[in-house]
Amino acid sequence: MGPRGSALICGYTNYHRLLESSLADLKKKEDCLLCPTGFAANMAVMTAIGSIGTLLAGNSVPSEDEKIAVFSDALNHASIIDGIRLVERQKSVKVYIYRHCDMSHLNMLLSNCRMRKKVVVTDSLFSMDGDFAPMVELAGLRKKHGFLLVIDDAHGTFVCGKNGGGVAEEFNCEKDVDICIGTLSKAAGCHGGFIACSKKLKLLIQSRGRSFIFSTSAPVPIAAAAHAAVEVAKLETWRREAIWNRVKDFHLLTGIPVTSHIISLIVGSEDKALQASRYLLQSGFHVTAIRPPTVPPNSCRLRVALSAVHTRQDVENLAAALSRCINFQDTRIYGCNGYARL
Repeated sequence: MGPRGSALICGYTNYHRLLESSLADLKKKEDCLLCPTGFAANMAVMTAIGSIGTLLAGNSVPSEDEKIAVFSDALNHASIIDGIRLVERQKSVKVYIYRHCDMSHLNMLLSNCRMRKKVVVTDSLFSMDGDFAPMVELAGLRKKHGFLLVIDDAHGTFVCGKNGGGVAEEFNCEKDVDICIGTLSKAAGCHGGFIACSKKLKLLIQSRGRSFIFSTSAPVPIAAAAHAAVEVAKLETWRREAIWNRVKDFHLLTGIPVTSHIISLIVGSEDKALQASRYLLQSGFHVTAIRPPTVPPNSCRLRVALSAVHTRQDVENLAAALSRCINFQDTRIYGCNGYARL
């Protein structure tokens, strides 16, 4: 099954190229680069961006003018955080953390930053809260400040937008996104990660993204299956409609104001979350309890992920089971002050 080597050595086939091309088309980008995982894709992007300052400095310590200013949402995925930490150690970037989805705070940080090269990176749909990044406002700030916009569209790809192009398509701002990172392990049901971007940025990441360079390429059957999933997502639009119908059903049945298929029900203590998760499993529902260090203490939660194969009856049964182990009125879905750092 396996190619037994990295993509740059012996792990690249027509199947991989076909998948890259189809994903580039889906994301309305010039090209695409496959990575072994979504985690590796985020790491590759961040290390490649961080290398720009080092390259400009001739591999010595970059000056302030040569460094890259990276602005990161406080609740970004761990793979983004780890990538930023890695390049921070190389002293090639200066990092600014803005409050979760707070565009006023981001605008203030951008306005006060005198560095010429700026990058804003954010999840498009946050995996532990289920809320969307303010894409329209981000696009406006990009025009104002001229930064490179990077989004991790792991949970939006194939689910959001008329064609399944993701959150940027949903909010009609695909042209404002410079780099779109995604995974093939969520809605695609396969494995691997990808980076959709311009041809020039792809060349940079290919040559400087260490998690891409030094990782074994995806096995051919996985690449072929993922390409089939892209085709299914294009043709079978009823799948997206089904997911969003289930989101509406959940809201109507519980009264909880959810905005996406990722439903994060904050219940508080670890014991409460674990007890509820065990009860739900006994009732036939696999709803995991998310606990520290993934989230801060006393913000433990039940994470529900709706899919196209779930029916209205499934959601009715889930709502009934949830009502027996948590109080809907006491349940929060947002309001977390930040994730515990791993």
